[in-house]
Amino acid sequence: MKRINILDEHTSNKIAAGEVVERPSSVVKELMENSIDAGAKNITIEIEEGGISLIRIIDDGHGIHRDDIKKAFLPHATSKIKDVDDIYSIMTLGFRGEALASIAAISKVSLKSKIADDDFGSEIIIEGGEILSLNNTGTNKGTIIEVKDLFYNVPARKKFLKSISREGALISDIINRIALSHPDRSIKFYNNGKKVLHTYGTGNLIDVIRTIYGKNISENLIYFENKEDSISLYGYIGKEEISRGSRNNQSIFVNGRYIKNKTIVVAVENAFKSFATVNKFPFFVLFLDLYPEFVDVNIHPTKAEIKFKEDRGIFKKVFDSVHKAFKNEVFEDFYIPEEEKVEENKENTVEEIKFNINELINEPKESKSEKLISKDLANISYEEVKKEEELYNSLRNLNNIIKPTISNNIDRPIVYERKTELNYISTDSTKEKVAKFPDLRVIGQFNKMYILAEYDDILYIIDQHAAHEKILFEKYLKNIEEGDIIVQNLLVPILIDLTTDDFCFYEENLDVFSRAGFMIESFGGNTIAIKEVPYFLGKLDAKNLFMNILDNIKSLGSGKTTEVKYNRIATLACKAAVKANNYLNESEMEKLVYDLRYIDDPFHCPHGRPVIIKFTNYDLDKKFRRIV
Repeated sequence: MKRINILDEHTSNKIAAGEVVERPSSVVKELMENSIDAGAKNITIEIEEGGISLIRIIDDGHGIHRDDIKKAFLPHATSKIKDVDDIYSIMTLGFRGEALASIAAISKVSLKSKIADDDFGSEIIIEGGEILSLNNTGTNKGTIIEVKDLFYNVPARKKFLKSISREGALISDIINRIALSHPDRSIKFYNNGKKVLHTYGTGNLIDVIRTIYGKNISENLIYFENKEDSISLYGYIGKEEISRGSRNNQSIFVNGRYIKNKTIVVAVENAFKSFATVNKFPFFVLFLDLYPEFVDVNIHPTKAEIKFKEDRGIFKKVFDSVHKAFKNEVFEDFYIPEEEKVEENKENTVEEIKFNINELINEPKESKSEKLISKDLANISYEEVKKEEELYNSLRNLNNIIKPTISNNIDRPIVYERKTELNYISTDSTKEKVAKFPDLRVIGQFNKMYILAEYDDILYIIDQHAAHEKILFEKYLKNIEEGDIIVQNLLVPILIDLTTDDFCFYEENLDVFSRAGFMIESFGGNTIAIKEVPYFLGKLDAKNLFMNILDNIKSLGSGKTTEVKYNRIATLACKAAVKANNYLNESEMEKLVYDLRYIDDPFHCPHGRPVIIKFTNYDLDKKFRRIV
């Protein structure tokens, strides 16, 4: 065994700094919490190059006494607690006394501070944990701290940082969370000289939510609360319309501290799923206030994780509060005032509609559309109404039936005539098609979901939804790879307000969106304008598709290749375009089976589920016990 060494203070400080300062956003978090603990009402944050070259924070708090300036940068030096008993009654955001010492050990720090009673302030300059100077200086009440060249003396740590824009987005995210937790503070944030955020300190949480997330989210929130003696919780939960494919828009605050806790997240999401039909994650901002002795915040250096004394009790209170809020919202939506109920009961007359079949048939083409003759339904049988209604619908829809143009060559696919304004960049493909299964004979459709076909003594059952989805998936994916995308111009561009984090991911993947068929331009700030979208079956919800793609890219992380991202985009796009439970006529079923034969993998849908299953004559005979 090697001999045991005692590390010097310089080395131990750098190691300790790694626990507290993971990246520039960690520095911003620690320094902002110090400003809030100091009673600051106005906080300004400025960063350059993702916080790597400069982080400057200015506040109007109590300031630091001139005799305490040096002490502030010593390890385990804090003004928040005095002894071990204070750990069990912590009400401040900071208390460990490690932040400033850790930051100073791996950067170049300049701090100016002044308390109200002093005529002038003090300035200290530190590089790599060593004090270079300590002087008197003129400054306003409060503190100004600058952190430059972060990790300049720890290149191994600097090497693992993300891109400048990504680090800037992480800083923006933590500033947004702190702004939400303290709506009574005015917070300004500048990134490379550009103002990103400005909250006005009105004390109204909705004002901060609107500033950070935009008008659409702030107008689709439901308030919930549950206040008791030992615990108090309140906040906002988003309606189904603003749910997302990631959990980025979820914030939990315990005693004013932003934390991450799976118990609370599961409680909120379970309550949300009771009233939601979408498979997405809800937006929510939740505040939990309880006695300090019921929670332990001293389990991680970053204080982002905590432990509750009663996990089950917290889960139940959160679930019940959110569930009750949603339940009340549903009742309000379906509530009918008594006056309206009486009015409805008084109105016993209903306009009855009837049409004359013979007159409709004999009329000129132009007037056959919707000529109706009223008649009392009391004198008509149900069978008569049903028959006439079916005939009328058949006649009215004659002109809407798409007639396929079938060539003499039976092996060629059916081509549907369509007129639309599209930009189409075509590349000729002479690749020979290879069938992956025999030429099946379609014998029918079951339950508007499955196509039944046969070949020799084998019965094939095809999931029409999965088959259609896989055909579109492979077609779109090949178009992306070959640059052969059909795009559609939008008459009115779609404007989307992105959060700083979303905008950062969008900028990093501009080429991915461009090759996928989106034509997007910046519209100022974090707003984008979608002008062209990929064309799928005519109608497509471009905004939801774009946001789903963005959420997928965020969940993939930066390590995934563009091929994986295109695969995910194609999966989402086809899922958005395909409809299930449609009645198909014989020609449509034959066309679907024909297309399915010639794709690369007709046996599995984009999500991995089977598309075709088969039963041999032997399998059926065994089912009917014809053979043993």
